[in-house]
Amino acid sequence: MAKRTAVIDIGSNSARMVVFERTSRYGFYLLNETRSRVRISEGAYEKNGYLQPAAIERACRALSEFLTIAKNLKSRKILCIATSAVRDAPNRKEFITRVKKELNLKIKVIDGEKEAYLGGMAAADLLPITDAVSIDIGGGSTDLALIKNKKVVAVHSMNLGTVRLKELFFDKKRSLEEAETYIDEILDTLPKNFKNSIAVGIGGTARAITKAIMQRNDYTVNKIHAFRYDVEHETKFLKKVVDASVLKLSKYGIKKDRLDTIRPGALIFMKVLEKISAKEVVTSGAGVREGLFLSDLLRNSNHLFPANFNPSVRSLLDRFCTDPRLASNIASTATVLFKALQEPFDLPSNLLNHLQTAAKLSQIGTRLDFYGYHRHSAYMALNDLDYGFSHEDMILIATLIRFNKRRLPKNSFTKPYKKLLPDAKVLSWLSYIVSLAQTIHICRDYGTIKAAYDNGVLRINAPFNTYLAQERIKELQKPEPIAIQFKK
Repeated sequence: MAKRTAVIDIGSNSARMVVFERTSRYGFYLLNETRSRVRISEGAYEKNGYLQPAAIERACRALSEFLTIAKNLKSRKILCIATSAVRDAPNRKEFITRVKKELNLKIKVIDGEKEAYLGGMAAADLLPITDAVSIDIGGGSTDLALIKNKKVVAVHSMNLGTVRLKELFFDKKRSLEEAETYIDEILDTLPKNFKNSIAVGIGGTARAITKAIMQRNDYTVNKIHAFRYDVEHETKFLKKVVDASVLKLSKYGIKKDRLDTIRPGALIFMKVLEKISAKEVVTSGAGVREGLFLSDLLRNSNHLFPANFNPSVRSLLDRFCTDPRLASNIASTATVLFKALQEPFDLPSNLLNHLQTAAKLSQIGTRLDFYGYHRHSAYMALNDLDYGFSHEDMILIATLIRFNKRRLPKNSFTKPYKKLLPDAKVLSWLSYIVSLAQTIHICRDYGTIKAAYDNGVLRINAPFNTYLAQERIKELQKPEPIAIQFKK
């Protein structure tokens, strides 16, 4: 597979290109994202679906510059798909032929079921979910995927989108009741097994709504991927968005580029959430583009990552870890220490994976600055652990990394994230374990330690010299006054 892959998605509302770089077999990260508000469906729904000349011209100009970016980034593979508006257009062949002739770009038009599958697969692979229904509201279609045990088991696509609803109802000042009746009739085609308490919101409408909800709730983490909210708690806000004037929409935190489509989008989203009996929404920053990339990356593994594998962790280690063997040993030692201290200090078992991840990533910031590596490592983890983690997971891992030198977590740092972190005592012990594991390997000696705790003493048996480690351990701030004894 190419090291750099560009993925272009020509949607009804906008065209986007993302460029991914592989760092290893399954590790990757986003290198570039470019968006153009092409509106290729503009005017089409009122004219029997025909793509209009102005919209085609905008699309061709945007695609031309997308290709320039991909070329300058040395992308070795370019994947380009078109969805609802092009799919439904009687003159789609004219558009596709022109792009091929003028730009030498092959556009693959995918059907609604494939679109639903790609969005659902991206959600299943890149979100901390197991079972859910993904909802991707585009300009021309709404596509759903039923996810069971992290696999897409069924898909459903409907000719129900923001631009379509806008042109048929909102632009013509028709009543909301008429629009709701129209939506309800289409939703009656949804199979009855598309029910789940968790809905995954995919696409521009879901992201715009999430950003507004985060803003109105003064949410402390600036990341929409994996943000969760309660449907019942936010239904009133969704109704306000549907009923609002343009001026009100701006005050509600809706961005300028979504003002004309957010009302029909919010109405569709509300009706679908009700139809599938959703109680909670998990927002996905990944969708069809990521799904297309993953379908290529994971084509020989049934579209699944290996068990217990995280692509964001792998990518960070691939790019920034200066000593992979040391990182692995620090994580192993942290695991041994956790198991020795777990029962005496009541440490939750479900936090072991977070501890291991923090230990592995604890030194990635040394490539930027040795003396401030812990701060850089924490920042990189907080901003780059995009896939497979909840916001609680990301904050905890970043906090453990941030305080892996000598001090325990400070309230001034943790206060904004208090609702997302475990209690102070547990947090302090986890932080101390990472610091202790790192200090034990100060000489970069490798090997498996043994540890046992009894009557206030943590006894550590290491198969290597620990003179410097014992000296440095005295400087570590402890959660409680325990003694540490080494034996070789």
